[in-house]
Amino acid sequence: MRSVPIPVDVSKLAITCVKGPRPRVLNKDTGEIKTDKNGNTVYEVTVSVEDEFGRIELVKIGITGEPPISVGDQVNAVGLLGYVWEIAGRWGIAYRANALLSIKETADA
Repeated sequence: MRSVPIPVDVSKLAITCVKGPRPRVLNKDTGEIKTDKNGNTVYEVTVSVEDEFGRIELVKIGITGEPPISVGDQVNAVGLLGYVWEIAGRWGIAYRANALLSIKETADA
């Protein structure tokens, strides 16, 4: 199944970092770390996402390179895309962003 990227409108979402950036591990037995097509390490950040109705979800967002955010930061997810996946009858949505910036850094820029 080929996954088509789905743009996510983050304008009405409050995104907060709840688990800091960590390299994404592909194989826990070997410790193999995921890299992008250019050989850069892919990081994974766990965030809480709250919509305008107060519903909250925990989501992992993948990003190339270590983003300059830490636990508790309000986050701007630049270029956030969702990818639907299916494996052995299970499915979900994987998220990837071009950048994850602290809201305070975004305001300073």
